[in-house]
Order: sequence, then structure tokens, then C-alpha cells
Amino acid sequence: MRIGVPSEVKNHEYRVAITPIGVHELTAHGHQVVVEKGAGAGSSIDDLEYAGAGATIVDTPEQAWGTDGGVDMVLKVKEPVAEEYACMREGMTLFTYLHLAADKPLTEELLDRKVTGIAYETVQLPSGGLPLLYPMSEVAGCLAPQVGAHVLMKAQGGRGVLLGGVGGVANAKVVIIGAGVSGQNAANIALGMGADVTLLDTDLEKLRMSFWRYNNRVHGLASSKLAIEQQVMEADMVIGAVLIPGAAAPKLVNNDLVSRMKPGSVLVDIAVDQGGCFEDTHATTHADPTYTVHNSVFYCVANMPGAVPNTSTYALTNATLPYVLAMADKGWQDASRSDRCLALGLNTHAGVLTNAPVGAAHRIAVAAVADVLD
Repeated sequence: MRIGVPSEVKNHEYRVAITPIGVHELTAHGHQVVVEKGAGAGSSIDDLEYAGAGATIVDTPEQAWGTDGGVDMVLKVKEPVAEEYACMREGMTLFTYLHLAADKPLTEELLDRKVTGIAYETVQLPSGGLPLLYPMSEVAGCLAPQVGAHVLMKAQGGRGVLLGGVGGVANAKVVIIGAGVSGQNAANIALGMGADVTLLDTDLEKLRMSFWRYNNRVHGLASSKLAIEQQVMEADMVIGAVLIPGAAAPKLVNNDLVSRMKPGSVLVDIAVDQGGCFEDTHATTHADPTYTVHNSVFYCVANMPGAVPNTSTYALTNATLPYVLAMADKGWQDASRSDRCLALGLNTHAGVLTNAPVGAAHRIAVAAVADVLD
């Protein structure tokens, strides 16, 4: 199989879809890998490393995308943006984060162009775990208190509160909604920075796990509308970390509640890729990461892990490579037939939508994955 790896073009997106280690594994299996010139530069991986691992370096994105039909599968990190739509073609397999429930234009483009779109974030284990989302959820969770602490500084529009406080002064109160992978990692970093941390979730098992993990130093509360309201109004920082696999995130903090928060409080929405869990969330970029709602500051960067691309790229390839190898060796259909987890990653094929939550979000008819694979 011939596999293309184009450079990412989203604002301040420095990750790349594969490492030289991944290239070496694919070429050892007899596959060809073409990498766009400079694709790894943002992750501190130069073209010589890719070439040394067996990749062919190409000069243009069109060559990496295989717009002439010369590439069977394209590996990316972020969903295609408008300037990349023309590179997509019928019969292409695209393996990347798609987040289609929050992106109707991309959904329609994938269907119109009859692309086989397999989304990292909907590959799902029998346990319900999301193995290809997990590493980036870890990174985003770790970053959220860091960026939130920066925005809390007065010069950035925040309350002027130090997360850890000092002797005789109260620590900042950080409220995290969602005790999944990103929420747990956010709690770990916020606690390490000295904050007073509260974690809310409807899953009591997750809260019990956080009780033991943090030796009861993180307040775990059963989430409800009233509990969220009470905690958010007391918070200096709120981190939204709620995820429903493949579906739009629920809106848990409304505009009225934000209007009653402390002036200069900060809201960081990790769920922005899935539409966000705050009513006033809209995606921002690393170049222009924040905006104000009432007297609070929102940080809603849609590719947070792109800020630490070296770590993120290696973590992502560690997770995706087994699936990439399976599809390269067997083809995406046979690989999906033999692995139900991968089959759940299929979102579009030959003009048909196969992900029910995306169909519900955009009111588009959905076919069963099993029917597509038959």
C-alpha cells in the first residue's frame, strides 16, 4: 500500500501523523510512505530522519494526498480544513481525527467526495475506551490547568489569581466537569500546581477512582445541574472535559450561569472539538486563543495538543500505528472485519454515513457499519 502523510495546515498545528519509527515499521512490511517536505519540522523531526526510515519526501501537499490517485491511504492528525477539501477524492481512505458531529461542512464533503473516513476518536474498545483519543486527551488534560493559569493572570484578562496561592491566601478554586481521561489528567496537574480542585461526574466509579488516586485531596462530586451551578459560581477556573464518543458534547454551562461567575474567571473547554460543553463555546486558535463572555474569559483552542507537538506526535503514533499497519497489510475493509474496534472508527464510505451520533447531529440518514463491510 502507498501511504501519504501531508503537512498539517490548521492554525499553529505542529503535529504530524507519523514518526520515523512508524515509517520504519510500515516499510518493513513492504509498504511505501510518502511524507510532505517539512511535515515533521514542527515536531522537531526533520526530513532526513523520515528518509532514513524509508520514506519518500515529496515537495507538495498534492503529492502527499495523492490527488492523482497515487496514494491509497492518507494519515493526518486534524480534520481536513476547507483548503484541503479539493485534495480528497473518491476511493481514498482517510485516517485522522474527524469530529464530524461538530462539523457539518466536512461531513458533507466526505460524503460528496465518497471518501472512506475513519476517525481516530470513534475507534472504541469493548470496555468503551477510546485508544486513539486517549493520548491526546491526556495531553489536553495536562495542558488545561497550565493555559488556564496563564489566562488567570490580570494582564491576560483574568482575575489575577495565583493557582497555588501563598501562605495566608486561599488557593484558586478549579472546577473540572468530567472525570474521564482528560478530566483526571487536568485534576492531577491542577492539584500539583496547588489549586483547590473539584471534579464532577455522573459516573460514581470514576469519582471513587479519583478518591483513591488523589488520596482524597480532590473533591469528587456527583454531577447534577444544581451541583454544577453551585461549583461554577464559586470557581476561579472551570475546565470542561465531557465527552460522548462521536457525538456533540452536552451544553452544561449556560450563558446565564457565566453571567453570574466571578469577574475574570476562566473557562477552558477541552470538549471544543465536539462542539464544546459550554453554551458560548466557539473554536479558537493558538494565535487568538481567548475571548470574553460577560466578565469571564473563554479559552477554546480546538487543537490544544498541537502546542506540545513533539510529545503529542510520539504519543499519537504509539496508539495509531497498530491500526495503520493492520489496514496497510489487509486493507481497511478486512482489517475492520477482523477488528470490531477499528470498524467502529468508520464514519463515511462511498457517500454513505455510518456513524449514528453524527447522523443525529446533522439529520443525515445512517447505514450500519456491518452493511457497509458485507
